Amino acid sequence: MKHYTLYTIRYTAILLCLLLTGCKYYNFTGTGKIDADSFQVNYFQNNAPIVEPGIERTFTLALRDLIQNQTSLTLTNSGADLVYEGEIVEYRIAPMTATADQRAAQNRLTIGVMVRFINNKNEEENFERRFSFYYDYTGSEQLVGSQLTTALEAIYERITQDIFNASLAKW
Repeated sequence: MKHYTLYTIRYTAILLCLLLTGCKYYNFTGTGKIDADSFQVNYFQNNAPIVEPGIERTFTLALRDLIQNQTSLTLTNSGADLVYEGEIVEYRIAPMTATADQRAAQNRLTIGVMVRFINNKNEEENFERRFSFYYDYTGSEQLVGSQLTTALEAIYERITQDIFNASLAKW
């Protein structure tokens, strides 16, 4: 029985070493090998026809935090290898379903962001693209306070992950 255990430990150790060295070009965040050392996220202006104060700062911080948490890139204020910039171009609330007395039973908040990604190490990877997502809520609720915070968190989580995937994970 001891003989079997020693082989199991050896093979497990060898397998573990192969897996760890095999992650040189792929890591658990799905980014692969990033040929950059630094990134910057410029302030995203709110150019949407309907302006909700503060959402541009919240979005800028959400994108910065996601990249910082999922990569080993260094955040800088200027001269970065990777640059994210753009603007919020859509903030829209629209009714989705109506009740029998013609009131909104469900509303949808949609936010759209135009992003310019600049890779100063490989210009072929540069892009300008629009990302958007939505949050549905009941028509009887007002989109203020904690309800707005919840909606923004859900929308920004999806949009920032989509931006991350398009720029670094190449999905």
